[in-house]
Amino acid sequence: MTPNGAIVFGLVAIAGSVAASSLPGLAVMLAVALIFALGSRQRIVPALKVSAGIVLPLAAFMGLVWVGLIGRAPHEIAVGLPGSRAAAALFVAITCLRLFVMAFAVQAAFLHFSGWTALRFVRALSAPLVVKKLLVLTLSLIETILHAIDRARTALISAGIITRQASLRNLRNGWILVQTVWLTVVTIAIGRTRDKWPIENTLARLDGTLAEAAPRLFGTADLVWTALAAAGLILAVGLR
Repeated sequence: MTPNGAIVFGLVAIAGSVAASSLPGLAVMLAVALIFALGSRQRIVPALKVSAGIVLPLAAFMGLVWVGLIGRAPHEIAVGLPGSRAAAALFVAITCLRLFVMAFAVQAAFLHFSGWTALRFVRALSAPLVVKKLLVLTLSLIETILHAIDRARTALISAGIITRQASLRNLRNGWILVQTVWLTVVTIAIGRTRDKWPIENTLARLDGTLAEAAPRLFGTADLVWTALAAAGLILAVGLR
């Protein structure tokens, strides 16, 4: 499978999740995403955990607000109906399942390229050179910033300013961590763009690295998976 096909599949799967207006329709799109993930021949449990980690906080919050406090679904409020908590719960379930399917479709696409580096993935994209260059530089900054954030947190923990676990000290001194991370991000961005990249001639070297690749637009597997996602979209829209 090519990165182009994975992106197209992801977009179609997300479109199907957005277009689906019922639990059966979303179940169809979830089945499509599961089949796609299993097709990678990788363990899908981590992808499921990441997707669930994204959705569960939202589900808890929406359940508290819409089911616990308001007790009516938005469409019932719009037309002035008394409503019920069951309708509110259905609204919360549809919204959260939609987000879960979207997140899992993206994670499933990543599974197909688990053995790839970010540079290899970008080189295989059929995109303008400037877009590829921006992607590589952005990913480089993100990776460096994540390491810097981890080091800043470790330093503040070692200094006794914050703790590893949730505590009142974290609530009181959390702004110091935010300030430290912000200054770190600004420093890294300025240092990379003003000093490191010009000295290392990074942009010119990227031009050569990215231009020498001749990516394939689509493969047979891409067409099969995209057809599956499109069929799921059509079926999901038809289910009410």
